[in-house]
Amino acid sequence: MSILVALMGLCVAGLIAAGVYLELWRKAPPPWLKLGVLANLALFALALAGVMFLGVEQAMAQDVAAPAREITLGHGLALIGIGLPTGLAAIAAAMALGPVGSAALAVIAEKPDMFGRTLVYLGLAEGIAIYGLVMSILMLGKL
Repeated sequence: MSILVALMGLCVAGLIAAGVYLELWRKAPPPWLKLGVLANLALFALALAGVMFLGVEQAMAQDVAAPAREITLGHGLALIGIGLPTGLAAIAAAMALGPVGSAALAVIAEKPDMFGRTLVYLGLAEGIAIYGLVMSILMLGKL
């Protein structure tokens, strides 16, 4: 289990390194980098699936009658899995709010009476983050 978690950490570090490389040199990525990133993502997905299957077994095998619960690897992975929907939904909401917000400001600059409609569109984009938060709260109740 620890080997899979370490493998996932190395995959994330590799993706960050590829992003820094592309950001600093701002040229067309070489063909080997595209294949490397795809292989890195595939390896990350396989390791994540392995950790989920092994972590669920450890989290479900705990004794219910124990008064004090210590944090095990399976419980920690379950908490990380509960936090992922909120984090990913917040990233998706940020990606949605950027273009919607800039377009809303452009519309308000030309037609100030459209302010109410633009708020509705911004609220719809922000709803993505709220859905992720609700999913995390529901999953936390099941833990």
